[in-house]
Amino acid sequence: MRLRDLGEFGLIARILRTAARRPSPASVVVGPGDDAAVLRPAPGEDVVVTTDALVEDVHFRWRTDAPRAIGRRALAANLSDLAAMGARPLGFVLALAAPPSLPVRRVDALVAGLLHEAARHGCPLVGGNLSAARETSLTLTAIGAVARGRALSRAGARAGDRICVTGTLGGAALDRARAERGRGQTRHVPEPRLSAGRALARLPGVGGVIDVSDGLDADLAHLLEGRRLRAEVDAARLPVPRGFGAACARLGLDPERVARTGGEDYELLFTLRPSAPGGARLSRRLGVAVTEIGRLRAAAPGRGRSFPAGGWRHF
Repeated sequence: MRLRDLGEFGLIARILRTAARRPSPASVVVGPGDDAAVLRPAPGEDVVVTTDALVEDVHFRWRTDAPRAIGRRALAANLSDLAAMGARPLGFVLALAAPPSLPVRRVDALVAGLLHEAARHGCPLVGGNLSAARETSLTLTAIGAVARGRALSRAGARAGDRICVTGTLGGAALDRARAERGRGQTRHVPEPRLSAGRALARLPGVGGVIDVSDGLDADLAHLLEGRRLRAEVDAARLPVPRGFGAACARLGLDPERVARTGGEDYELLFTLRPSAPGGARLSRRLGVAVTEIGRLRAAAPGRGRSFPAGGWRHF
């Protein structure tokens, strides 16, 4: 069966039936099925809003990506933005555009992936929109909440800060490279660091924070944008998955370049004052491995970052 056979309202009903199997939290006053959702953050919280899109043949390909994994990654990308702000999720809306010829089973799998991540992270589907299009795209808007005045941001990095990153880098890019060489579908689904982000929001001495979506180098450049700072990154300290170097070699890839520019890792990249906790203590507080990979230094006038340019660019 294709979408043209099911129709717009049939697809809406199908999605709503699937979503209704999962109870909504108390913060959802009005959920999917109305003209708009109504969410209620707790007293003393600021609302955090982010949006992101996954577009066919830009962010995914049907021949290399499993539909369920596409759905999971779509929500994980938005939740990672909430994590970088130190927010907890409240809910998300989905704008789905697709060709009428798209098989319904693919849409079912996309929605199943979205709702799987939604249940894992307490971020229910609260509304959305459907449209016909020449290619499939999923545009999500996620809403979160953070203690008033405590949101993390990219601002705040300064000379002397330590540069830190959660988890590992390069795994998503390596997985995609395997798939594009005909070695199976992509398997990697990033883990949005929501708990770590909330822990960072409570930690004194945090400078700038961003999630690694476009690649380490590109996102580090965003942290330094407009500031007279340069970054000194120790490539030998970049955290990568086990067996990463050998796997890159089998595909003819440069491991350092993949780790620094691959993107879609959705780890948290942040700077800390020298007096902030370090090493094992920081990893325990955030609940995930944290690696210190470099330092920020003051840059001479007219000079900036001291690491290679790279990472994802749309245009």
